[in-house]
Amino acid sequence: MSTFSSRTDDLFTVLVSDPVSPEGLAPLLEAPHVHVIEKPLSQISSPDSTIDALIVRSGTRVDDSAFRLLPNVKIIGRAGVGVDNIDVELATEHGTIVINAPDGNTISTSEHTFAMMMSLLRNIPQATQSVKRGEWNRKSFEGFELFGKTLGIIGFGRIGSELASRAKAFQMNVFVFDPFLTSTRAKKHGVQLATLHDVLGSSDILTVHTPLTKDTKGMISHEELALTKPGVFLLNCARGGIIDEEALLSYLNTGHVRGAALDVFENEPLGEHPFRNLNQVILTPHIAASTREAQRSVAEQVASEVLAFSTGHPIAHGLNFPRISRDHYEKLYPFYELTHKMGKMASTSMPVPVKHIELTFAGRIAENETTMFTRSLLAGFFKNRVDSYINDVNASFIAKQRGVSLSERVTDDDTGYQSLIKAVIQGEHDKFTIWGTYNEDFGLRFVKVDDFSIDFQPSEHQLFIKHQDKPGVIGKVGRILGEHDVNIATMQVGRKQEGGEAIMILSVDKEAEFQTLTTLEKVDDIQQVIVLEL
Repeated sequence: MSTFSSRTDDLFTVLVSDPVSPEGLAPLLEAPHVHVIEKPLSQISSPDSTIDALIVRSGTRVDDSAFRLLPNVKIIGRAGVGVDNIDVELATEHGTIVINAPDGNTISTSEHTFAMMMSLLRNIPQATQSVKRGEWNRKSFEGFELFGKTLGIIGFGRIGSELASRAKAFQMNVFVFDPFLTSTRAKKHGVQLATLHDVLGSSDILTVHTPLTKDTKGMISHEELALTKPGVFLLNCARGGIIDEEALLSYLNTGHVRGAALDVFENEPLGEHPFRNLNQVILTPHIAASTREAQRSVAEQVASEVLAFSTGHPIAHGLNFPRISRDHYEKLYPFYELTHKMGKMASTSMPVPVKHIELTFAGRIAENETTMFTRSLLAGFFKNRVDSYINDVNASFIAKQRGVSLSERVTDDDTGYQSLIKAVIQGEHDKFTIWGTYNEDFGLRFVKVDDFSIDFQPSEHQLFIKHQDKPGVIGKVGRILGEHDVNIATMQVGRKQEGGEAIMILSVDKEAEFQTLTTLEKVDDIQQVIVLEL
C-alpha cells in the first residue's frame, strides 16, 4: 500500500485499485486535501467507510461486493473508455457517479489500427519471424501498397474519423458506413458516405469501429463476407464479436479473405484458436489502447475529474444520472424516464442521419427546468448510435459532435393534458414526431406518433407496424404471432383516414424472433415492422 498523506476527517480519500500512471495521478497526489491509497480492492476484507472515491482500470470488478466494501464511495473513475467491469446501474442506485476517459485512447487505437493495416498488407510480422529464423525469402513476402486502395470503415465515431484522416494522408479512398452519419459531416471529413452493401463490395480493406451492441454483434458474418471483394483484408481493433469469427475463419481458409488483423476477440484471452495457426492472420492481445501516452492521458482525465468532484465543481464525463435532491428526483423522474423512452423509440423508428431535434413542453412540466429532459431524450436517442457509453450528462456533447442541433420551446397548447412533451426529430429527408405524457393514474403514455393519434404505454417488448388500413391486416398479424408462439398483451391502432396509412403498436410477452419478423414483413399491406425495446 502507498499512502501519500495522513488521513484526517476533512480529507477526500481516493482508493486506486489498479496500476495507474503516476504522472496521470499527479493532480490528486499534489492536492493537499486529497488522501490517495494505492491498494487492490481485493485486499480490503471489511467495509471501509472512509473511502470517498475509487479509481480502476479493467482489472477491478465493481459489483455489489465492491459497494459493500466501500459503502460511502461517491464517485468511481474508470481510467479508460469501457465500463464493462463496472455495474453502472448499481452505482446509480447507490448514488455513486461513474466517470470515464472517453477521449484518452482515441489516438492510440487509431494508430494501432493503422499499424495493423500496414503490417497486414506488407507481411511485416511474418517477414520478421522469417529473418529471425535465418531465412531470406524476399519473394515470399510481396505485399500491397495503401496508395489508391479503398478503405471501408464501418462506424464513424471518434476512432473511425481519426483513422480516416490518416488514410487520406496515404491517398486512400475512404468509404464509410454509419447509419447515423450525415452527408455534411462526411463531406467535412472528405469521405464517401455509402450503404453497408456498397462498402462491403467496394473495399480493398475493411475495418470495424462500432460499439458492441445487440445490433452490431455478428454484423459481419457469412452473408456480409460473401459481398466483399475476393482478396479483401479485414481488421478489428474495436470489440470482439462484431465480426463473426467462425465466418471469418471459413473465408480465410478459402482465400476469399486474403488476411486479417485482430486485436480483440469473442473470448479473451484467445486460448486455443484456429486463428493462431493461420500465417495470413496477425494477432495482438487487446493492446490498441496500450501506449504510455494513452495510459497517462486517461489517468489524467479521471484524476482531474475526481479532483473537480472533491471540490464541488461539475464533471464532464459522468455516465449515470446526475445527483439531485430526493424530493426533486421523485417529482421529475417519471418525465425523465418518459423522455428517455421517447428518444429510444425515435432512434429505432428513424435509423437515418439526424440534423435537428426540437422538444416542446406544455402544461405543468413546462414550469420546471427542462434541460434535464432534453438530455434524457438525447441519451435514449444516441444510446445505440455511438461507440461509447452515453447518458444525459454527456448527451449534449455527443449531439454537438455529431452535428445535431437542439432547441427547446414552451407552449400553452397542452391539448387537455396536465403535462405534454413533444419531440420532433428532423433528418435530411425524413421527420419523426412523438408526443408523450405522464400522470400518476395512468403512468407513462405515448399519445401521438407522427400524425397518428394513439395511446400506448411503453414496455419491454413491442412491435411498431406501419401498414395500409385494409380489412384483414390486423387478423393476419395476430395469426402470424400466434403461429410463432408470441402472445399479444395489448394492441393500439391509429390511422389518418379510412383505407390509408395506418400504424399498430403491440405489446408482446416475449421478444419476436427474426423469422417471425420476416414473416410479418411479407404480408402485402405491411410496409415496415420495427422492434421496440422500451
